[in-house]
Amino acid sequence: MAEKGIESKTELLKIEETPDVVSLRKCQLIVVEGSDRGKKSPLDKDVVKVGKRDTNDLILSDKTVSRLHFEIEYADDSYILRDLGSTNGTYLNGSRVKEAYLAPGDLIKIGSTTMEFMAYDEKVKIEPSARTEFGKMVGKSQKMRQIFAILEKISPSFATVIIGGETGTGKDLVAQAIHENSPRNGKPFVVFDCSGVAPNLIESELFGHERGAFTGAVKARRGAFEAANGGTIFLDEIGELGLDLQPKLLRALEQREIKRVGSNVSSKIDVRVVCASNRNLRLEIEEGRFREDLYYRLGVVKINLPSLRERNEDIEPIVSALLERGPYNRLPDDTLKVTRVDDEAIKILTRYAWPGNVRELANVLERAVSFVEGDTISRSHLDFIFAEMHHGDEMTERMHVDSSVPFKDAKQIIIEEFEKKYLMDLLQQHGHNLSKASREAKIDRKHLRNLCKKYEIPTKE
Repeated sequence: MAEKGIESKTELLKIEETPDVVSLRKCQLIVVEGSDRGKKSPLDKDVVKVGKRDTNDLILSDKTVSRLHFEIEYADDSYILRDLGSTNGTYLNGSRVKEAYLAPGDLIKIGSTTMEFMAYDEKVKIEPSARTEFGKMVGKSQKMRQIFAILEKISPSFATVIIGGETGTGKDLVAQAIHENSPRNGKPFVVFDCSGVAPNLIESELFGHERGAFTGAVKARRGAFEAANGGTIFLDEIGELGLDLQPKLLRALEQREIKRVGSNVSSKIDVRVVCASNRNLRLEIEEGRFREDLYYRLGVVKINLPSLRERNEDIEPIVSALLERGPYNRLPDDTLKVTRVDDEAIKILTRYAWPGNVRELANVLERAVSFVEGDTISRSHLDFIFAEMHHGDEMTERMHVDSSVPFKDAKQIIIEEFEKKYLMDLLQQHGHNLSKASREAKIDRKHLRNLCKKYEIPTKE
C-alpha cells in the first residue's frame, strides 16, 4: 500500500520507455469464488469494509454474507483482517478467525464467497526533486533526483523499504539518509549484514539469546532488533538470509515482537526496517530461495539505485563531494590537499564504466590523492592508476574462486561474472543499442536480449 501523500502525486510509468527507479506495494481483494467472482477492491484506505450493505467498500450480493461482515485495517505497515460479528464467520485459509494478519495469497472465505488477498508492485514515475543532495548522496541526474523525491516523502513514515542495485551504488547511504530524515533520527541506527554472519549464529545475532541457549552462550545477550528498538535496523544483503530464518523475520515484522534464542517469552519491539540486496529477489523467489510473503512484507517501497555508468553526469559532483569529505584528502591543518581535478581527468572518469560504482570511484580518488604533489589531480595520475588496475596479475587476484562449492558451481559463478562484465562493457561501448552490440559480439540478438534481462543490463531496442 502506498504511503499517504505519495499516490496522489504519482503516475504510472511506461516501463518500455524508462527503467523504473521506484515501485510501491499495492494490495487488493479479488473474489475468486462465488456469485461476485471477478469483483475487485483496492486496499487504498486505512480501513476497507466488506459485506452486503451498500456503504461497504466491497459490496457482495452473496445472501450468506452479513451486511457488515469484516474489515481490513492498514496499520503499522501491516494488513489486519477483523471479523465484525458476522453470522457465518470469517475464515482465513480454512480456519475461523476473529483477527489475523494477512499475507499475499491468503484466501478469505465468508459464506459462499472466497476472496484472495493479492499484492503487486506498481512502478511509478516521481517528479524529480529540486535538490541535488540527500543525506550523503549526491546527484543532479533525473534518476537520482527522482529517488531524492521519494525519499523526501517516505522518510518520515513507517514504511519498510527494499533498496536494490549493484554493489557499490550506495545502498547503505540511502538507508542512513532515510533514518536521519525520519522522526527516529537521534534513536539507534543499527546495521546488520546478513552475509557477514555465520548461518548458525544469525538468529542469535538478530534476536538475541539467553544464557545457556547453546554452547558458548555464557551470558544473555540482546540482538540487533533489541539494539535498534525505537530506531531503524538496516538489513544489508537480505537475500543471503536462509529459508529457515525467513519465517521468524516475517513473524517479527508482523507481530512487532521478537523472541530470544532459548527463551519462551516474547518482547515487543518498535523498529523500522530498511533492507538492501544486490540480488534479484524476484528471481530468488522463483527459484525457491526467498519467501514471497516476506518480500512483499519488506517491500512497501522498492528503490532501485542506478549504476554509476547510467548517470555519468553525476560523476563530477560526486568527485567534488568525495574530495571534500575524504579524510585522506586532509592536511595536518585540516585544509584540503587536492582542491581541483583538471578537465582531462574528469573526461577519463566520465568515460570509464565503473563496474564497482561509487565505491570504486572513491578508491581511485584516494589512490590519486596519494600521488599528487600539488593540489590538482591530472590525467597522468589516473592513467597510472588505471594501468595498474588492469594489470594481468591484479585481474587474476580479483577473480574470486570459491573452492568450498562443487567444481560445477564454482565454474558457473566465474562464467556469470565474465558474462556480466563483458555485456556491461559491450553495451556501454554501443550506447546500450541492442542491435549494434549483437552485431559486434556476433551474438544472436534474441539471446543477447535474454542475457541482458538476466543480468538486469538496460538496453535500447
